[in-house]
Amino acid sequence: MNMLFHIGNYFLMLAKVFGKFTKWSVLKRLIFADIESLIIGSMGIVSFISFFVGGVVAIQTALNLDNPLLPDYLVGYATRQSVILEFAPTFISIIMAGKAGSFITSSIGTMRVTEQIDALEVMGINTYNYLIFPKIVALMLYPFVITFSMFLGIFGGYMACVYGGFSSTAGFIDGIQLDFIPFHITYAFVKTVLFAFILATIPSYHGYHLKGGALSVGKASTTAFVWSSVLIILLNYIITQLLLT
Repeated sequence: MNMLFHIGNYFLMLAKVFGKFTKWSVLKRLIFADIESLIIGSMGIVSFISFFVGGVVAIQTALNLDNPLLPDYLVGYATRQSVILEFAPTFISIIMAGKAGSFITSSIGTMRVTEQIDALEVMGINTYNYLIFPKIVALMLYPFVITFSMFLGIFGGYMACVYGGFSSTAGFIDGIQLDFIPFHITYAFVKTVLFAFILATIPSYHGYHLKGGALSVGKASTTAFVWSSVLIILLNYIITQLLLT
């Protein structure tokens, strides 16, 4: 029953987010601030992880294909498929649930603890729209982060594979181009947009409805990360079943 209560409360929150809108001049400033914090501020960790995990994927693939009868372009092919289909959209989203999600929960939760949200409500502001809507809009740019992650993941695989002596440049590039299906990019971006909505709303829900003192902020951040990750994994399974099978 407690879970049903939170599910219902979550959808009520979404309805209020898109209810009474704050002035555009105010929202614009909040949106740009959230873009800087959630998108631009995440590029460093996303770039680092994407490059080196792409390299690890390529090396492990090459080691498992250590057979002279197997062509070396299979390393590039496997790296491309792994990065585009799962690593960039799903794995990076779970990383973002910890990085951006914790930031959202703690920032809104701190405002709740210090009664700043109550002060905004006294002034007649729709605090759901004021606090949560800019984060949803900012994370709609999340597909650009995933695009960059895809590029760096494949590039990291190329660097590790070619300079590690596992494949030639021509072989790796041939593998990247082999049997490319453009719909896989569409599939990845569909997942990314839905994951972005989860990353914006689940942490916001836990931060907005936080109860208790300062210690509750850390607990809410952990809970938000767990539930965001669970929903990303479940949604990933459902979308894969719907779009790829």
